[in-house]
Amino acid sequence: MSKLSISNKKIDTILVLDFGSQYTQLIARRIRESDVYSEILPWDIDESKIVKLNPKGIILSGGPNSVTETYTPRVPQFVFDLGIPILGICYGMQTLAEQMGGHVISVDQKEFGNSELEVVSDSVIFKNLDKKINVWMSHGDQVQDLPDEFNLVASTKTAPIAAMEHKSLPIYAIQFHPEVTHTDNGQKILENFIFNICNANTDWKMDDLISQRIEEIKGKVQDNKVLLGLSGGVDSSVTAILLHKAIGKKLTCVFVDNGLLRKGEADQVMQTFKENMNLNVIKSDSKEVFLRHLKDIDDPEQKRKIIGRTFIDIFDAEAIKLKDINFLAQGTIYPDVIESSGSESKEARVIKSHHNVGGLPEEMKLDLVEPLRDLFKDEVRRMGVELGIPKEMLERHPFPGPGLGVRIIGEITKEKTKVLQEADHIFIQELIKADLYNKVSQAFAVLLPVKSVGVVGDERRYAEVVALRAVETVDFMTARWAHLPYEFLENVSNRIVNEIEQVSRVVYDISSKPPATIEWE
Repeated sequence: MSKLSISNKKIDTILVLDFGSQYTQLIARRIRESDVYSEILPWDIDESKIVKLNPKGIILSGGPNSVTETYTPRVPQFVFDLGIPILGICYGMQTLAEQMGGHVISVDQKEFGNSELEVVSDSVIFKNLDKKINVWMSHGDQVQDLPDEFNLVASTKTAPIAAMEHKSLPIYAIQFHPEVTHTDNGQKILENFIFNICNANTDWKMDDLISQRIEEIKGKVQDNKVLLGLSGGVDSSVTAILLHKAIGKKLTCVFVDNGLLRKGEADQVMQTFKENMNLNVIKSDSKEVFLRHLKDIDDPEQKRKIIGRTFIDIFDAEAIKLKDINFLAQGTIYPDVIESSGSESKEARVIKSHHNVGGLPEEMKLDLVEPLRDLFKDEVRRMGVELGIPKEMLERHPFPGPGLGVRIIGEITKEKTKVLQEADHIFIQELIKADLYNKVSQAFAVLLPVKSVGVVGDERRYAEVVALRAVETVDFMTARWAHLPYEFLENVSNRIVNEIEQVSRVVYDISSKPPATIEWE
């Protein structure tokens, strides 16, 4: 069996079998952070595909199902027959236990959030770690009885069997999620598996990935032309440069001004890409089209779908004008995919719909190119650095595909959009001025669907309420609300209320993800 070969370089691989967890991609990402290649495949993948990869080890992800129910996913027998190291995480642990003779139950006292794990016996999986570790739990089932051939390794107060290992085979299982940042030393736990158990080599680098993606784009596109939906954000910018390196003049970028962008953003994008980076960019002024389609719509999912469909319609129309366009490129990244249940796993649950996830309408004549589809935001930024994209572009905060459409709660109007643009601009201005912009991962303003009484001068004002949102995160799958200084927030609030007469009150969102999402809709 030959190892995976990328850019004519044979590299070690850790395979992740996906049982539908929202955190599955995080596992692969953490492994790649350790300079080891990782790939995700569905749990029921054909044996030949796994054999072709010849992995050094296999990780079984978590998932939303219960082992106690009939016809839920199980690890295929051939996985065990490979004789390579296996690590089960959460659901992966539970199905391992059940399949190997243990007993799994659903419990009344579920574990969600942080928990203290106590390591009760030596194991290489916890090598060079403290005996007590703060870990992140998310489960309603737990292993009640160990399989005969397994030893107990760690426990929590509510889960007596929180980690186990096979007595003679390289099979390990943990109930918690080491892949999330909330687990202390989670990266070290994964590295113990990757290096001390699987003996993988650190031969996976970002330049390998760039080379791979360029070759993939060339192979898929060949002599055809590509139309890219360029927003000016990090994702579409990196996609544009990657495509340009792969196919050069066969790329045409279309920038759609949907009227739902940040203040001054349309002019900034055109100047950056067309004038400074010499890309072929066409601007489509479609503000009125979007407003017309969104009239009287207040349901967030409807808004997303309408915005997405309108984008697609505009791209299709532009493609017809340009002639000989065969592909539509998008800057879709993995959080978009996994939260939209767009991954290969049939077990994943939908958290939100997304305008550029899930394929294209059947009647659309363009095929899809998404070179960043399996990457997280920080990986996209790393790729951008390698591609030579200016720092100020890469450090811009993420901006959702539907734009301000998911930050105006309720119906979208031109007037509301103007108010939100001004409020958001003030917030970002002050973050930059206070040297806080790069200390938070994402920050923005939200226009709420309520009004509030205020007093300005001697006048009573019954006006809009603006919410400020700022979070700190690494992967955007989980996030902590940013603890901005009170004096700073007071200054921002004063500016918004004093400079925007349509606003009477400003509030600050202190919700983390989970349970909240980063965006409001």
